Amino acid sequence: MSDIKFEETLQRLEQIVDTLEAGDLPLEESLRAFEEGVGLARRCAQYLEAAEKRIELLTRDESGLLKTEPLPWDEGAPA
Repeated sequence: MSDIKFEETLQRLEQIVDTLEAGDLPLEESLRAFEEGVGLARRCAQYLEAAEKRIELLTRDESGLLKTEPLPWDEGAPA
């Protein structure tokens, strides 16, 4: 992944969405903006997927000690 942070990527994506929704761009510029937006959306999805993999649940074992367990993964859940 690039060195651009998730928040920066999302902010740029939101700017593109606002610009496209305004409907003031010529077709060719709209297509370029859309293309950039798709790339940014994919990058955001990658960030979120990586973050989800890092999340672990804290639980106590039978002796009362905190332990970590991987977050259950439901591949059928909507993204």
